This record gives sequence, C-alpha cells and structure tokens, in this order.
Amino acid sequence: MRYRDSGVDIDRANEIVRGIARLAPPTWGPRVLSRIGNFGGLFDARDLGSAPVLVCSIDGVGTKTQVATLAQRFGGLGTDIVHHSVNDILVQGARPLLFLDYLAASKLDERIVLEIVEGMALACAAHRCALLGGETAEMPGTYTTGDYDVVGCIVGVAERDLMLTGDAVRVGDEVWGLPSSGLHTNGFSLARRVLFDAAGLQLDSRPDGLEGSLADALLAPHRSYFEPLWPLLEAKRLHALVHITGGGFDDNIPRVLPEGCAVEIDPNSWTIPALFELIQRSGNVPHDEMRRVFNLGLGMLALLDPEESRALQRRCPEARRIGRVIAGERTVHFLD
Repeated sequence: MRYRDSGVDIDRANEIVRGIARLAPPTWGPRVLSRIGNFGGLFDARDLGSAPVLVCSIDGVGTKTQVATLAQRFGGLGTDIVHHSVNDILVQGARPLLFLDYLAASKLDERIVLEIVEGMALACAAHRCALLGGETAEMPGTYTTGDYDVVGCIVGVAERDLMLTGDAVRVGDEVWGLPSSGLHTNGFSLARRVLFDAAGLQLDSRPDGLEGSLADALLAPHRSYFEPLWPLLEAKRLHALVHITGGGFDDNIPRVLPEGCAVEIDPNSWTIPALFELIQRSGNVPHDEMRRVFNLGLGMLALLDPEESRALQRRCPEARRIGRVIAGERTVHFLD
C-alpha cells in the first residue's frame, strides 16, 4: 500500500504549497529573511523600538468553518483569523509583525486552501504584517470529510510604555462600544443549533431584518479595529481595550479591570442587530446567555477618561457610549 491509499496525498499537498508560495511573499518586507520551503520563518527583529515587547497570540476560527463548508465560501475564513488575531494583540497595545497559519482537513482541496490563504494574505498586507509561513495537514479519521480547521498564530510588538495592562482604568471612566460586523468568530455552535436545527432555516433564507441571506450574515468577516484605534493608542488616550470574543461581555471585560473596579452597562444604549435577535428569539436563549456567548453587535470596547471621548468619536464616529466604570470587584452589571 501507499500513503495515498490511506487518504494522504503528498503530491497534492506539495502542489498546494506551491500555490501558497505565490500568495505569501507579497506580504513580506525587508525584515523577512527566509523563503518558502524553509523549516522555519526568519524575521529580522532589530530596531523594533526603544523598549520593545513581543506580544503573541494563537486562536482558531472555530465552527464558523462548518457554515463556510455548507455555503462553499471559504475566503472570509482567512480574513477572520487574521483580524481576530490582530484585535487580540491590539488590546495589549501591540501592532502586528508576522503571522503563521495552520490548515487541516480530512482531505485538502487546493481551491479551498488557496481561497483561505488568499484571504489571509490580503488581510496581512492591509496590516503590514508578514504572512511568514504555515502548515497544512491531511488527517483522514481525525476530521470529518469536507471540514476544515483554520488556526493562526500572530506575533506583534508593543512599546513598553504604550502597553495596555488595565492598570490605568479607574472609577469614572467611560465605556464605549465599536460595532461588530456580525458574529465575528464566536458563538457559531449555538447559532447553528438554533438557526438550522431548531428554526429550520437554510443558508439562502432571508429572515426579516437581515440585509441579505442568512449565509451572508453568518459569514460576514470578523472586523479589524486596528486602523481607527491605533492612533489613539499611540497618543495614550485609551486606558483599556476589550475584544469581545468567546465569553462575551461577562468574561472578557473583567480581564482588563484592576482591583476595586467594575463596569456598569446600559443595554439600551445601542441597537442589537437583527441576526442576534433572530438567534435569541428562535432558540428562546436567555439574555444572560446571549451576553456571555455573543458580541451582540459590539466587537470592541474602549475604556477611557470622559475627556478623551471626543477624540474617540472623531476616529470612530459609529462608536457609542454604553456604560461606565464604577466601584466594585471586577464584575459586569447590566441595567436591565
């Protein structure tokens, strides 16, 4: 028997790598010292800053890939994982330097893999981030036929005096929310269970309130908040940032709160998009569960001194003040 007989085709994998080799180099700058085919990516780290701190994060797109497989629309997954990762280090005060990807499936399809990586390459280029390398893996028996696992690792750099640790947060700060583009990359297991299994909707369904099809709403790419927020961060106008990912509001906000601080949020201060209302209504999902699973239309929160709110509004006109920092012990209170 040959390896191909067990479901792994080395020749096809090599052909896919050759396709990827055309997508990654345009994201490189003079700091990239390696080439496609090396066992590891090489990045010149000289002169990154006066007191540089490397900030690293790794995450996956999760079960959003299931929706992409059903719709046969994969390009957004590459954008998703890059933007998710950029946001994760932005809240630490870092800008992206390089990105590595991992794509796995029962059987790799060249078209699908290149579609995903092209999305990554475009997103990396927009953030001046090198798509330095990655890995593809065929694992029949580990993954269900047709499914893909999309994972990314990002490395960024922060100046030590610009890092956002949450220590600057104090009672009286305002909490502002920046709109999301949809579910981003979290809550899809619940969303699929509710919308497809319980409500019996299809990808081409057009429920009231959605501008397009259900597939369009679910596969909207994860938004990056780097461009509007980075100048404010560099100007030291922000006390903390919160990326609303898995765990929603309840689990993510306390991560940036110092001792003696809590957050009070007015849920009537912004309009929850129709997609989230559809999920809640179709699955009879409790309010507290929605707040812990989904971003409810706000993908990033900024905590700042009230005097800096005008600067935030100039950079982010769509931002809304949704709450304030109060005395308490690192909890979130909703004014229901």
